Amino acid sequence: MADIKSLRIRACQSLWLAASLSVLHLVLGSAFAADEHTLSSSASTYPSKPITMVVAYAPGGQGDLLARLLSERLVSAYKQPILIDNRPGVAGTVGTRIVAKAKGDGYTLLLGQTGEIVLNRVLIKELGYDPLKDLKPVVLVANAPLVLLTSAQGPIKSVQDLIRISQSSPGTLSFGSVGAGTPGHLAAAALLDGAKLDMVHIPYKGVGPLLTDLMAGRISMFFSSASAALPQISGGKLRAIAVTSLKRMKILPDVPTVAESGLVGFNFSLWGGVFAPSDTPADIIQSLNKEITAVLELPDVKSRFEADNMSVPKNTPQEFQEFVRTESEKYDRLVRSAHITAD
Repeated sequence: MADIKSLRIRACQSLWLAASLSVLHLVLGSAFAADEHTLSSSASTYPSKPITMVVAYAPGGQGDLLARLLSERLVSAYKQPILIDNRPGVAGTVGTRIVAKAKGDGYTLLLGQTGEIVLNRVLIKELGYDPLKDLKPVVLVANAPLVLLTSAQGPIKSVQDLIRISQSSPGTLSFGSVGAGTPGHLAAAALLDGAKLDMVHIPYKGVGPLLTDLMAGRISMFFSSASAALPQISGGKLRAIAVTSLKRMKILPDVPTVAESGLVGFNFSLWGGVFAPSDTPADIIQSLNKEITAVLELPDVKSRFEADNMSVPKNTPQEFQEFVRTESEKYDRLVRSAHITAD
């Protein structure tokens, strides 16, 4: 009798356990299904309100122009306003911090450039955020190389001339920039580091006085954007001796690259791209990448970029993330090697 009673108890326990497991399976299955539905539907309902694109500089700069060009075209794709929010201050850190600390829902984006993404983190102490950890790359929008300028009346007619004269008389040649850590300073530092040259850095408060001194031969060289230098190049006042991209510029087809001129692999460009807070869902990142890439492939947009000497590289979020990583490593090495500070 006891054995029959024991068997009945065990049978009841087995039925209870099976029922409990079945209920648990249903609960967990429903939870996972709900999560999966939420993730897969986030992009399908995005965006349902205006998107803000933060630019970390004042209106009128290259980043601001890129952001406005994108916003004008994205409106038709997303059927929502794309608002440009200019937040200048402290070398781009004010605007960048806003996006780094924002909610990752796809409604706050950053048009980030070289300085605020990979340079400030090694030049400025106590940023309060880490661009590489707190921001997620969406799409690389544009690359813009620089052009190496010398006086049209001076003896430096090529990178080889520059290297030869500098090596024969270390410390006698000079280069100008509009401040420590600016593109002109960094490009020159990369050239000096690669060729092992000793030159004097002379910072200026503006491009105007710098170009005046360069044309007069009071400084030896300057790395400039091509668009800013073209009038003086065309007018015979400045000489373009090299460009910093791996390929020659269409607008200056007779000017060799620095890499062609002896520094193999030299590649220095300013770039801009779209970033989102790090917790932004992957499907929203993919949606933004897809729509922005479509904008960049429009013929009129391509023509506009080419007129400003910018290339439009097609890329995925993963490729852009790898690009940012390698650029960060490059600038880390350069800042340490050239002892560059934010002063």
